[in-house]
Amino acid sequence: MNIPFLDMAPMHKSVQADMQAAFEKVYNSNWFVMGGQLKGFETEYSQLTKVNHTVGVSNGLDSLIIALRVLEIGPGDEVIIPSNTYIATALAVSAVGAMPVLVEPSIVTYNLNPALIEEAITPSTKAIMPVHLYGQACEMDAIMRIAKRHNLFVVEDNAQAHLAAYNSVYTGSFGDINGVSFYPGKNLGALGDGGAITTNNDELAQKAEIYRNYGSAKKYYNDVLGANMRLDEMQAAFLRVKLKHLEQWTEERRTIASWYNQQLAGVGDLILPTLHPKATHSYHLYVIRTERRQALQDHLTQSGIGSLIHYPVPIHEQKAYPKGSLKYSSMKIATELAQTVVSLPLWVGMTQDQVSQVSNSIKEFFKG
Repeated sequence: MNIPFLDMAPMHKSVQADMQAAFEKVYNSNWFVMGGQLKGFETEYSQLTKVNHTVGVSNGLDSLIIALRVLEIGPGDEVIIPSNTYIATALAVSAVGAMPVLVEPSIVTYNLNPALIEEAITPSTKAIMPVHLYGQACEMDAIMRIAKRHNLFVVEDNAQAHLAAYNSVYTGSFGDINGVSFYPGKNLGALGDGGAITTNNDELAQKAEIYRNYGSAKKYYNDVLGANMRLDEMQAAFLRVKLKHLEQWTEERRTIASWYNQQLAGVGDLILPTLHPKATHSYHLYVIRTERRQALQDHLTQSGIGSLIHYPVPIHEQKAYPKGSLKYSSMKIATELAQTVVSLPLWVGMTQDQVSQVSNSIKEFFKG
């Protein structure tokens, strides 16, 4: 039995009738942009995640760009981001003309290490952008204290951590203004690109709504130089259907992760995901580490089991960022993670037998 890295079919089959009904509703309404489905989704997502405002936008990267724009961060400014993250975090900072400043993560949680933030702060620093990587919430209490002490904005990159929490508070509700992705493979995924901004600040929410819509609050009247970065009605309708199941699906992901934890404990040199005592994890990804990654991946492939590396090339080694386009000091941990992490299959509908098959293959590898 082959096991793909990601299989969305079981999840989508379970909501197929409702998704088709949502399509029909939007299709028959003949209203496809900035309508009732978008407003309904924004309200329902805010209620579920306990934020005052959700602003639907075109994708996760655009959500971060808009967040930085409305905070008026631009050329000459610096934004602190983790060195271990998807490149979109850095691209958003670069898109507004600011300088990404890379700070190393905790080797335990893989998230931005609060103990290293202050040494990276300069008079040009305007914001901290923590990333709730792989689905585990960052140490937001410490990050917020640092931001307050230095009068900095906080913009959460919440692309991977829907319904994760720190100290019982959901991610995406700590920062001044935050970004979230609904890319199809995310825990809450559209059937195409999609994203949103979350905030508890009324003024920032209004600015984000205006910016995403050509800088216009009233048709043909443009207050700022905005952009076309809107979440369309069809994707909003699909997301409303899936949103009703998100809590259940998140618990299912946690159960699958617990099966892996039980079956892979003490196997070889594996380092399993470590959860901070005050954090919860949505397990967008189940990421292990091993010094024998390539050989393990080859073995899994030969066994018909998919796996991926998140992320094989750290930001500071990407061709998109030549020397001088980033600020950082030691990138030892980011480099080590890029060389040792591997993500195992985890998706809604995955069975315990499938987890056992993956785990047994890994055990066979280390015995061999």
